[in-house]
Amino acid sequence: MEFYRYPLSRLFEVSQIVTIHYFEYGKDFIFEGESHDFWEFLCVDKGEITVTADQTTHILKKGSIIFHKPGQFHSVATNGVIAPNLVVVSFVCPSPAMQFFEDKILPLGELERSLLAAVISEAGDAFLTPLDNPYTCQLSGNPKQRPGAEQLIQISLEHFLISLYRKGIASSPDTHPARSVKLKQDDETFRHIHAYMEARISQSLTLEQICRDNLIGTSQLQKLFHSSCGSGIIEYFSRMKIGRAKEMIREQNMNFTQIADSLGYASIHYFSRQFKKITGMTPSEYSLSIRMLSEKKAQAPHE
Repeated sequence: MEFYRYPLSRLFEVSQIVTIHYFEYGKDFIFEGESHDFWEFLCVDKGEITVTADQTTHILKKGSIIFHKPGQFHSVATNGVIAPNLVVVSFVCPSPAMQFFEDKILPLGELERSLLAAVISEAGDAFLTPLDNPYTCQLSGNPKQRPGAEQLIQISLEHFLISLYRKGIASSPDTHPARSVKLKQDDETFRHIHAYMEARISQSLTLEQICRDNLIGTSQLQKLFHSSCGSGIIEYFSRMKIGRAKEMIREQNMNFTQIADSLGYASIHYFSRQFKKITGMTPSEYSLSIRMLSEKKAQAPHE
């Protein structure tokens, strides 16, 4: 029997990575702009930013991504109020399907966020270059990286592009309508409870209180959050609190005691323990690291 070797097609082929960044900007950061001969996308992980692409200005909020095609001039500015977190990835991809992303602003789902997280995680191992310097022009490979780190970056990034592309061009009815409705309901429930917790970020919520206020069972709620974000809801709420604490530290309008009090922590000591448990740093260490980063940005030449 003669076997035929089927040649697999590739919708997207990312041939080179230029930069991978995860920034925790200060509230007054401005990047005056640039253009280059490769693709770049910017994703807002927290807060809000103003992006200019050629002559058009956009306001991007959490969960939005914008693509810049090769040769397009683009700049970024924060709004002076909120200290945002951004993911920026630039890469070479000659695939014709990339035309779909020209001048596109798209929403991210859980799958896309998970794939971006994988890119950032593997990049931290694959490269020696810090991922939090917005003026990086060249990545330096880590000779001690885990096997396959660079390939996983490529695979995750291509999967990310395919997922966004599929969502964007989908026009036919879903072949599994019941599953589609269930996923939509779960997503709406997750967003509703997330908004509920954001509105009560200064409180100490319990599992029972969240279930009672949102008319949902304990097991259903825990299953939803484990499925959506890989953790229980109380752990997720703790991460939300610390995420807000990091913003407040970067905004530099309150001291640590005031921040702890405004977020409903019983004491500064408990706040510090929770902060270190989640971030790996004390509030003081985090503050110093951000301040040092700000000094680097101020001293670096604008290109």
